[in-house]
Amino acid sequence: MSTMDPFAAIADPNRRHLLEELRRAPKTVNELAQGLPISRPAVSQHLKTLLDSNLVSVTNEGTKRIYTVNSRGFDKLNLWLDQFWS
Repeated sequence: MSTMDPFAAIADPNRRHLLEELRRAPKTVNELAQGLPISRPAVSQHLKTLLDSNLVSVTNEGTKRIYTVNSRGFDKLNLWLDQFWS
């Protein structure tokens, strides 16, 4: 269940960068951390926020946690934005 406003989640530039990376392909925290000037634990915290706002999902593959964009989580954002072009 979503607990955070998705607009608040995407307000942070690091989270937007993570979403852009995940749009290209599913990735682990370590893979995502390579592209940012922040620590791996900070990336994990940003991913938790994105998870809480339903914008990403995670699956376990052995000991790896693979993050992907959850396109259904963007429905609220899309509905709000679409009203300006309807």
